[in-house]
Amino acid sequence: MPELPEVETVARMLREPLVGRRIEAAWVGWPRAVAPLGPRAFSNRVVGRTIRSVGRRAKYLLLELERDGLPSGWLVGHLRMSGRLQIFPAASDRGPYCRLCLSLTGEQSLHFIDVRKFGRLRHAARPELVLPALGPEPLGEGFSAQWLFQALRGRRRQLKPLLLDQSFLAGLGNIYVDEALFSAGLHPLASSDRISRRRAAALHDSIRSVLTAALAGNGSSFDAFYRTPEGQPGRYQDQFLIYGRDGRPCRRCGRTIVKLAVGQRGTHVCTKCQPKPRLRLSAGDRGRRPVNR
Repeated sequence: MPELPEVETVARMLREPLVGRRIEAAWVGWPRAVAPLGPRAFSNRVVGRTIRSVGRRAKYLLLELERDGLPSGWLVGHLRMSGRLQIFPAASDRGPYCRLCLSLTGEQSLHFIDVRKFGRLRHAARPELVLPALGPEPLGEGFSAQWLFQALRGRRRQLKPLLLDQSFLAGLGNIYVDEALFSAGLHPLASSDRISRRRAAALHDSIRSVLTAALAGNGSSFDAFYRTPEGQPGRYQDQFLIYGRDGRPCRRCGRTIVKLAVGQRGTHVCTKCQPKPRLRLSAGDRGRRPVNR
């Protein structure tokens, strides 16, 4: 599933070609892509509207609409496992996996391509009406080392499931949590309430540096599905230090990287660079599943 760097890359690349364009027509090939509205109701709410802005919140794309200079709702998109948004010339063939097509002024069209049909593009009067409860943005001003230390100490959960919980911190997923924990030298099973101020600061810096580097690489094409709106793969997967490298030597110490199951998620660990915590959480807490939308 695309995480913060991939979704932010999509938002940045769509901003220039979309802002100021009017939606002339809407074709819906997979009704669930626009649910709970039906195709006709969806079209009625978007056709004739102009795209005012393109942004992101957590793993969600946000397209602000207006009509005659007045607010006219938002398109809130989630790419899920295989969704992709791409600009094409108006006359382009939609292809077998196009689930939604918006015809735009300027002889262009926006295609929502989704092989597995899990993605959604919903219309809402305001984003908060459809977005789940979300924590702070890890690249935003509200995410400080002090905030992270206090937030970790205020909970008693394993580090990785907590960082995956979108209500705790927005936008992180399996890849970047593994990378950040490795960079900070923290084991994914460590209890959040036992993280020192120094370790919390290291984790804060690691999260920001990993996400910044991933953004510079236009995200990670960790499978065949993620492509930028220009149709190109991301490049950050070539810089992975831990994710997907199980069975291979650690690039820091040479020890073989292992793969664990933490919170029902595949998790990559170097047992030397990320020492296993002495104390674990209770079995009941280990089984708690994060909110990972």
